[in-house]
Amino acid sequence: MSSMQPFRVPCSASAKKDSGTLEKLTHSTDSNKDTPGKKQGKTANTKPDRAVVKSNKSAKSLTGSVGDPSGTTTTHSTTTAAGSLPSIPPLSSFSFGPFRGSIVTPFLNNHITDDTINSPDEEHHYCYRHNPKVRCNKAADEIKMTEIQKKLEKLPRADQEAISHVWSIFSAAPNQQRSLILQGLLTMCCFPQLSLISQEVSKLIRIDFIETLPNELALKVLCYLDCQSLCSAAQVSVKWKQMADDDRVWRHMCEQHIDRKCPQCGWGLPLMAVKKLRETPSRKRKIEDVDGIGSASSTSGAISELKTEDSLHIPPPLEECRAITEQSRQAKKQRRTRPWKAVYSERYKVERNWRKGVYKIRKFEGHSDGVLCCQYDNNNLLMTGSYDKTIKIWNVDTGKLLRTLTGHTRGVRTLAFDDQKLISGGLDGTIKVWNYRTGQCISTYTGHSEGVISVDFHDKLIVSGSADSTVKVWHVDTRTCYTLRGHTDWVTSVKIHTKSRTLFTASDDATVRLWDLRTNKCLKVFGGVENNGHIGQIQCVIPFTVKDKLITDVQEHTVPEAETHDTHENHDAEDDCNCNDKLLDIACLPTHMLTASLDNTIKLWDVHTGKCIRTQFGHIEGVWSIAADTFRIVSGAHDRTIKVWDLQTGQCMHTFGGHVSPISCVALGDSRIVCGLENGEVKMYCFDC
Repeated sequence: MSSMQPFRVPCSASAKKDSGTLEKLTHSTDSNKDTPGKKQGKTANTKPDRAVVKSNKSAKSLTGSVGDPSGTTTTHSTTTAAGSLPSIPPLSSFSFGPFRGSIVTPFLNNHITDDTINSPDEEHHYCYRHNPKVRCNKAADEIKMTEIQKKLEKLPRADQEAISHVWSIFSAAPNQQRSLILQGLLTMCCFPQLSLISQEVSKLIRIDFIETLPNELALKVLCYLDCQSLCSAAQVSVKWKQMADDDRVWRHMCEQHIDRKCPQCGWGLPLMAVKKLRETPSRKRKIEDVDGIGSASSTSGAISELKTEDSLHIPPPLEECRAITEQSRQAKKQRRTRPWKAVYSERYKVERNWRKGVYKIRKFEGHSDGVLCCQYDNNNLLMTGSYDKTIKIWNVDTGKLLRTLTGHTRGVRTLAFDDQKLISGGLDGTIKVWNYRTGQCISTYTGHSEGVISVDFHDKLIVSGSADSTVKVWHVDTRTCYTLRGHTDWVTSVKIHTKSRTLFTASDDATVRLWDLRTNKCLKVFGGVENNGHIGQIQCVIPFTVKDKLITDVQEHTVPEAETHDTHENHDAEDDCNCNDKLLDIACLPTHMLTASLDNTIKLWDVHTGKCIRTQFGHIEGVWSIAADTFRIVSGAHDRTIKVWDLQTGQCMHTFGGHVSPISCVALGDSRIVCGLENGEVKMYCFDC
């Protein structure tokens, strides 16, 4: 019995915590004397030696009495002074001969036999550590076992045998007896031993919750981690990788970050919804021979030939048909299914490049004069208009010029396009509608007395702003045109807000006007010193709705009452708007708008209050153009720089220089910035490199 083989004992889930530990430990020998051992319903003869039990029962609490091989009783006196610990004799002074034969052997035989003959299919209640279904943390701690072995070898052989007996008894004991032994040992431990126990137990009670919890709960826990923590969790084990790479977790990550900023980590990923799967083949039917369709003879000949081929055709075997069907099914499934982790990873790389300023520059050369406007479809088409009276269409991926549209007699100042048509406005005072796929000019609208500075459209509604200080609304289906008057200088920017059916117009008179397209009336005028408005010509306006909280200026601009009164008297147009009452009747009105001006600033406005709530400084010369999305603002200015701003905070993230002429226009995509220069150059900053 000096060396026992290791074995596993099932743990009882119904074990109760014992009270009165010392009392139960003292009388445990008496209870075991009268209780026969059970072995699968059979009674085993496990009665201990009555003389030894009687000798143990008569021993006093502070006296160690153990029978020796000769049968005599050896008593060790342990009386000490008051307040001092009793002196415990060494283990080598005890004799374990009769004790081992009469108590240890039956105890071990009883419980070891019970464990070994139990069927593996029999229902047991295992604890976490001994559960055979738990595959992690099963390897022995080599360092700890080596340390124990070295310490054990330093002891005398009798002490080694005694310690081995203690380990054997505890290993063979069921749950209730184990708890009883531990409770008794804890009551005898001093603080150094308790500290050691606490240190060792803290390492052993760690539980792999991913392995233990049901998959649904484990996935729910993993959904609270960020991207970096999920990637680290996938490296823990095979089980953790399986759970951390689950599509449900990464779908939740995509919903939490794509096209919106996460409130926990502050990261937001670009939408990139327009990106097409170019590896998907086209399903359009190809017509190889169109001329033969009109001839009856050729049609009948083709039919007869088809019948002949069908009659001679032998179908493939059934096994081949099944294999072909399975291959096509797998190919379709592979084509349609894309892991959410790959979707997140692609967008995360782009956003990381945005934040770090990692990009590549592409140049498009072809204009012979300054570029006045550019439009990018966020996919693979780029359109530019120039002083050279032409519109050029570029393939972004290849950098090749696809088509050049000519028709304007003066420079092309503004562009707007969708999947079907392109609308251009020129300094010649005309508006042209193009089929840019064929290069054909469909129609031309004339009505402005001076050049057209800006255009926008929605469905069959076209809006234009001109240097004649007017805004015209063209209804294509009814062939009617309405003129909106109110601005006193060039109308430099027009933007239709489709959800609310409203129109925002910016002008060189340093004001922005809000119009109702249903009634063609002005609802509100934004500007003036009392509202902290622009003091220079406004070149661009962008209305938008944001749900996240925007950081605004701490100090608000205030104006004396007398000055405010004089300012209102100088603007008679504001009295006709009755803005505060009419804005309440408009549904889905945008919450904010951005404006750029030649006073070198970009301003953020609250649409409902009409106040400027934030001013962004940084450009040292006038800002000609801005573009914005859910996360950032891009501005191009006369100081020959492009700046990228954080929409939520208003802080400047990057400044891109190196241009030899002023920036006249900018366009923004999910992963790219396009800018046009007054020297005719067109540049694209690609952050998806």
